[in-house]
Parts: sequence; structure tokens; C-alpha cells
Amino acid sequence: MENLLLGLYSITWQQIVMMIIGGLLIYLAIVKEYEPALLLPIGFGAILANIPFSAAIDQLNNGQKVEGILNIFFNAGIMTEVFPLLIFVAVGAMIDFSPLLKKPYLLLFGAAAQFGIFFTMSAATLFGFSLKQAASIGIIGAADGPTSIYVASRFAKDLLGPISVAAYSYMALVPIIQRPVIKMLTTKNERRIRMESQAKAVSKPVLIIFPIAITIIAGIIAPSAASLIGFLMFGNLIRECGVLNKLSNAAQNELASIVTLLLGLTIAATMTAEKFLQPQTLVILSLGLVAFIFDTAGGVLFAKFLNLFLKKKMNPMIGAAGISAFPMSARVIHSLGQEEDQFNFLLMHAVSANVAGQIGSVIAGGLILALVI
Repeated sequence: MENLLLGLYSITWQQIVMMIIGGLLIYLAIVKEYEPALLLPIGFGAILANIPFSAAIDQLNNGQKVEGILNIFFNAGIMTEVFPLLIFVAVGAMIDFSPLLKKPYLLLFGAAAQFGIFFTMSAATLFGFSLKQAASIGIIGAADGPTSIYVASRFAKDLLGPISVAAYSYMALVPIIQRPVIKMLTTKNERRIRMESQAKAVSKPVLIIFPIAITIIAGIIAPSAASLIGFLMFGNLIRECGVLNKLSNAAQNELASIVTLLLGLTIAATMTAEKFLQPQTLVILSLGLVAFIFDTAGGVLFAKFLNLFLKKKMNPMIGAAGISAFPMSARVIHSLGQEEDQFNFLLMHAVSANVAGQIGSVIAGGLILALVI
């Protein structure tokens, strides 16, 4: 009987807090529908990992280590970088780059909206984080969960839990974060600016050549990003080639679903009370929010800067869609445009900048991997 109640006797207040946090993530996933495919497994995994003597995580039994299933998945899927890369194949298969190819100059916003990464990276060093830890925190601003996990698994394994939770939570909160920042930096007249329709079509050969060309160019510029950008573009090539529709559908559906579930549960292996409930967790969450805000501001201000030289002005809100949170950010920009002018259709322009952000965030992650030693 004593053994049966050992877990109850051994539970700590920290573990109870972590279970509450897990429950909150599940609530946000189900009730608020914030990134449910990830927040729900992360929340459930956090509860599972904080049950006293849980067999789901590594335990010591008579002085010998007994591996838990979450740690096995963590070592096999995240430490080997397999899960994030498989997610990139799925994401690539979901993305249609044709809106971007109609207006290639919008690639610039995929670069401008990464400003928050490098600003936050600098700020994190002021809080006592090492350069590698600061880089891992800054990449939260990529608004790209797999990239955040990929970089953190290389540079800051001990911070992987809070970094992952921050990255995916803020992605889910993009509509709440971006709207006030955009409104603060733009005038009503600027938000009303209409943009020309994208009538011209993109040929099939261009759609096929694009992922191959981007892989080569990005790989040469940032070799450390070769696997990231390569797997993303490989997924897109499967989509566009026209002869692998079955594989493209499988990547978009079955592969994405399975890996997302495993990724969410596996992240929870790092969310034990002793690792997660630290003052630095609150700092990481705060810095992650700063990264998202400055990414949004960087994109909008860059668009306003370009307007100084353009005869035909662009809607500066488009710049905010340069973050990688696809397609949530594009929807935010479109809805803000519609609020000011119901006939202002910005969705396809915002989507173009948004998919540019996918490319930009991956290259930014690769550059950080290459430059931070």
C-alpha cells in the first residue's frame, strides 16, 4: 500500500505547478484553438513528465538509469534533428510559392522581418545568457517552431522546453501580438492603400526550378542551413513536380500529423519542474515576445522606408507578414485592411510576404548556426 501511495507522498508543489501549466496549454488548444496540434500534446506531455516517478521519462532504479519513452523520442527525434527536418518536408509540401513569384521583390520582407531575431539575441546577452543560448532565444523571433527547435537542440539543449513553448505559443498569438504593433506604426490612410492585383500566372517550369534554385543559392550562402532549406524545398518540389501527388498529399497530411504529435509530446521531456520552473524561463518568454514585436515592427518600417522611393505606394502592413507565421500573419494583415476598407484585398500580397518569411527564417537560422561559435 505504501508503494502505491509513494507517488502521492512524493509529489512537489513545483510538479503541481507544471501540471497546471500543462492544463493551461490544453485549455488554450481546445477552447481557444491556439495551435491545438502542438499545444495539446505539449500540455499533455508536460503533465505526463511531471508525475512523480513517471515511467515516461528517465528514472533511476536501484542506481541504474531506466529510459523513459519521452526521452527515447527526444534523443531519436530531436537530438538527431529528424523531427524538425521532417516537419519542414511537410511545410514545404503545403506552401504555394506562386504568389511570391508573381512579386519577387516581396522576398525583401522575408529578410527585413527577421530584425527581431538579432535584436533579441543581443538583448539576451545582457541578461547573462551565453552567446549560444542568446542565439537560441533570438531565433524564437523567426516565428518558426521547427527552426527554433533545430537551433536550440544544437546550442541550448537545457533551454529547449521554454524556447519551444514560447515559439509555438507566440505563433498561436500572432493575431493578438501583431495587430496593436501594426496599428501603432501605420496611419489609417496607409492601412487603406490598395495594391495591384496579381493577374499573371506562374509557369510550371518556374515553380519546379524555384525550390531547386533556392536550395543551391541558400546552401552556398549559409551551408549550415542546407538541411533546413533543403528539406523545406524538397517538400515543395514534391508538391510542384506533378508526378508525386500521392506523396505530396501524404507529406501534407499523414507525415505532418504524425511528426507534429510526436514533436509536441517529445518537447515535454524537457519540461520537468526542475528544468522549467526557473527565473530564466520568464526571461525567455519575455524576450520571445520582444522578438515577435520587433520582427513585426521591422517589416512595417522597412515597407514605409521603401515607400519613400516608390511612386506607387505599397501598403506598409504587408511588411509585417514577412515573419514565418504562415498563414496567420497574412490573415491578420488582410483583416486589418478590410476593417479600414471592405474592398481592400491584401491577402495574396500578404501571403507572398509570408512565404518569403518562411525562406527568410530558415536562412536566418542557418546564418546563426554558421556565425555563432
